[in-house]
Amino acid sequence: MRVLYTLLIKEFKQIFRNKFMLPIIFVVPVVQMIVLTYAASLEMKDIKMAVVDQDHSTASRLLVSKFSGSPFFKINLQTNDYEEAVRMMNRDQVDVILHMYHGFEKRLYTGQATDLQLVVNAINATEAGLVNMYCTQIINGYNSQIRAEWFGFGDSGKIASLEIIPQLWYNPMLDYKIYMFSGILVIMVTLIGMMLTALNLVREKEMGTTEQINVTPVRKYQFITAKLLPFWVIAIFELAFGLVVGRLLYGLPIVGSLGLLFLFTCIYLFVILGIGLFLSTISNTQQQMMFMAFFFMVTFIMMSGVFTPTESMPTWAQKANLVNPMAYFMRVIRMILLKGSQFRDLSREFYSLSVYAVFMLTLAVTNYRKTT
Repeated sequence: MRVLYTLLIKEFKQIFRNKFMLPIIFVVPVVQMIVLTYAASLEMKDIKMAVVDQDHSTASRLLVSKFSGSPFFKINLQTNDYEEAVRMMNRDQVDVILHMYHGFEKRLYTGQATDLQLVVNAINATEAGLVNMYCTQIINGYNSQIRAEWFGFGDSGKIASLEIIPQLWYNPMLDYKIYMFSGILVIMVTLIGMMLTALNLVREKEMGTTEQINVTPVRKYQFITAKLLPFWVIAIFELAFGLVVGRLLYGLPIVGSLGLLFLFTCIYLFVILGIGLFLSTISNTQQQMMFMAFFFMVTFIMMSGVFTPTESMPTWAQKANLVNPMAYFMRVIRMILLKGSQFRDLSREFYSLSVYAVFMLTLAVTNYRKTT
C-alpha cells in the first residue's frame, strides 16, 4: 500500500504540473456546461418566413397576423409573386413560404375546400419537421377561430367541445437546457475518464518511463492503479462540480438520489477507464491515440441519445447501441435527476455497466501486459 500511495502522490503532482491537462480538466468542462447548453438546443426561434398573399382579404391578413405575432416566426417578405419567394428560399433567406391563393377567403367563408400551400426548406430534416409542426399548430388554431367566429360553432353546440388539459411531468416548463445539461455532464465525465487516461499512459510510453518501471519492484497492478485512480477521482469531482453549476445557473432539478447517481458514475468510470487503458495499449504515440479516441468519442456521443432519442434510431442502430456505454449512462443520469428513478428502475443498466466494466478492464490489463 505504501508503494501505491507513493505512486498516487506522484501521479497527482504530475497531472497538476502538466500544462496541457490542466485546461482540459478545469477550463473545457466550464465551457461545455455554459456554452454548449445554450448552443445545442432543438428550439426553433426566428424562423424566416415569406408570405405570398394573392387574396389580400381579411381572412388572409388574419392568418398572417397569427404568424407575425408568434415568437417563433419572423416575416422577411410579403409579396404577390410566388417566384420571388422561391428565389429567396434558394438563396437561403427564408425557411418557409406561406402561399395563399386568390379566392382564399371566399372559399373559406362558403365552406368549400380551401387550398393553402406551405413550402418548407427540408435540407435539415429535423428543422423542417419542427417548422412544419409550428406552422400546423398555428393554422389549426386559426381554423378553429374562423369556424367559431364565422359559423358560430362554438356557441350553437353543433360541434362538441373537447377540452384538453395537458400535464407535463419531469420538465413542466419544457426547458430544453435541463435536458441538454444532463447530457453535457455525461460527455464531460467521459472526456476526462477516457481521453486523459489514455493520453497519460501513452505519454509514459513515449517518454520511455514505462520500460524503466518494468525493471523496478513496482508491480503492474500498482502502476496501472496509480495511473487510473487519479482520473477516476477527478471525473467524480467534475460531476459534482457540474451538478452545482447546473443547479445554480439552470435550476437543474435533482429529484432522485445523489448516492445512486454517484454509484452509477463509479461503475461507468471503470468502463471508460478500461477503454482508455485499452486504447493506450494499442497506440504507440499520442497522435495515434487521439485519432482512435476521437473515433470512439464521436460514435458514442452521436448514438448516446444526447441530441436525438435512441428509440427513434433504426433497429440495427439500437442493437449496436448495446455496446455503447454512454447510452446507458445518458439514460441513467436523466432518469435519476429528472424523474427520480430508483435502483429497481435502473437495474438493467447497472448490471450491464458492471459486466461491461469487468470485461473492459480485464481486456485492457491483459493486453497491457502483452505489449509492455
